[in-house]
Amino acid sequence: MNASLPAPIRADIMALAQAMRQSNALDAVPLNLTEVQWQSLADFLQPMTLPQGQVLIEQGVKDRMVYFVESGSLTVHYEDAKERVRIASVGHGSLLGEGAFFSHMPRSATVQAGAPSRLWSLTPLRFRELSMRFPPIALELTLAMAAVLACRMYNRPKRVAVT
Repeated sequence: MNASLPAPIRADIMALAQAMRQSNALDAVPLNLTEVQWQSLADFLQPMTLPQGQVLIEQGVKDRMVYFVESGSLTVHYEDAKERVRIASVGHGSLLGEGAFFSHMPRSATVQAGAPSRLWSLTPLRFRELSMRFPPIALELTLAMAAVLACRMYNRPKRVAVT
């Protein structure tokens, strides 16, 4: 009799899906995928945890990674030309990094964990792979990220959260 090997430990993408569905924030990611589509998307995302106080994104750095917030809270700090600091908060069900992801420009703000947080990251390369293997999922993801970007741009207080 052969004993089967245990399945590799895999992060639960459905916790992220639930965070997006349950968020009542104006900038919640409106991504409505089936459970099978979420499982396919999970193969392209990297889960990570961030302790309180750790910097995730630094203003001025050229990086296009995008982050989806499963839990926790992150603060966004933006220093303008007159050295004024503006702050926004981003919580579960939302995302960070969409500005640089779409624009190919340096990060517009610094993001730091205001509380211990769980995130899922997506690199541009992995997004390209997703686009080739699962075009409908990539399209839905793109539209959802663009919706958050548009929402933040139209909402003055949330505009600082575009990173």
